[in-house]
Amino acid sequence: MAGHSQFKNIMHRKGRQDAIRSKLFSKLSKEITVAAKMGTPDPDMNPRLRLAVNNAKAQSMPKDNIQRAINKAADVGGDDYEEIRYEGYGPGGVAVIVEALTDNRNRTASNVRSIFSKAGGALGETGSVGFMFERVGEIVYPTEAGDADTVMMAAIEAGAEDVESGEDGHTIYCAFEDIGEVSTALESALGEAESVNPIWKPTTGAPVDGSKGESLFKMVASLEDDDDVQNVYTNVEMSDEDMAALAG
Repeated sequence: MAGHSQFKNIMHRKGRQDAIRSKLFSKLSKEITVAAKMGTPDPDMNPRLRLAVNNAKAQSMPKDNIQRAINKAADVGGDDYEEIRYEGYGPGGVAVIVEALTDNRNRTASNVRSIFSKAGGALGETGSVGFMFERVGEIVYPTEAGDADTVMMAAIEAGAEDVESGEDGHTIYCAFEDIGEVSTALESALGEAESVNPIWKPTTGAPVDGSKGESLFKMVASLEDDDDVQNVYTNVEMSDEDMAALAG
């Protein structure tokens, strides 16, 4: 069975073709502002801000935009974003976690609930599906970083826990609390990563067929299109054939 990582890669690959650049930059800017507000505005002294800035650079976000987002954290009376996590079930009983940054909790909750309902899913209480995921660090490298063996050796030496290599690149997982140390060690060995993020990685999968997978794909796309939603995670599992059809 093909799992969550392949589903996510298909989402991102298709999403990039239709992505509105300004919307992507808006989400990145929001994360930078929140990270700068929660700590010092100096990326060297603020690990969360450093990750946010590096991810923005990986998406070719202009330096001026990045600095503007950092400066915005010091604005008196500026937007005050709140971090919220939503949990529920999508088509086929797939567990879904949605992370949002919002300045209007009621608006975001209403939008997320509506998207779940239209897809035949249901929003639950916090913790209703969280037990099926673990909080880990995810470090993504392009295929150009090296072959599977090279990346595996670098990951082991850096203290990572797992590596998944495929045609889309290399995804390295580590303990959540080790993300800074492991990503720094990997950068020395493999160069700069495409992205470094804390994520919710599924520990229990939910197998679905092609039709349910298509419905889930549309639901996740709608969630990611919402301005307040930062990240969406699922525990979907599909056959290689259904996954290939979804990618087509």
